[in-house]
Amino acid sequence: MTPRSPGTCNCEQSDHGAQYIVLTGGPGAGKTAILELARRYFCPHVTVLPEAASIVFSGGFIRRESLPAKKAAQRAIFHVENELETLVREEGQSAIVLCDRGTLDALAYWPNSEESFWREVRTTRDKELARYSAVIHLRTPSVSNGYNHTNPMRVETVQEAQAIDQRIVKAWEGHPKRFFVEASEEFFDKARKTIDLIAAEIPKCCRAGVLKN
Repeated sequence: MTPRSPGTCNCEQSDHGAQYIVLTGGPGAGKTAILELARRYFCPHVTVLPEAASIVFSGGFIRRESLPAKKAAQRAIFHVENELETLVREEGQSAIVLCDRGTLDALAYWPNSEESFWREVRTTRDKELARYSAVIHLRTPSVSNGYNHTNPMRVETVQEAQAIDQRIVKAWEGHPKRFFVEASEEFFDKARKTIDLIAAEIPKCCRAGVLKN
């Protein structure tokens, strides 16, 4: 894979109806690295959003084990994600928006019932699933396949990370276009598969900005 020249795209369309694609998965799945590749490989009409949880916690949000703290954190993450997505939609410049997790990821970390989550964020499962045109789930690796703590925001053990990964699987149940990319010994293989899945969603008007192998 060879990076494109920054800023190149033959599309002259001034307004795009943005399609949202979620990259999700448990801690250590490789989302950050793959989204960085996407920034380099796709045209400027493909926007990569930062992870809402990293914004919240790196900004000093209280991170405690009490029930009120856990609920407050996930409500904050949900609303930050919602506002990030609203921002790019209202700008009208993006054909594809790659989301580092989506609003339903907060459900996987929610400490109470699913019903209480929807009640407290004032929306529904069906409404949130409908926000996203595709969901790409990167599976959390084992230690032998590369799980580590290089990200300072990552506090989970490999066992905890894999348990979260399973909760995320459940959180996104029901989405009609969901893909799973399994962990592999060679991260390049996982990255290539994911980039190919994203490339398949690029609209025709921007495909000249998609890299070839």
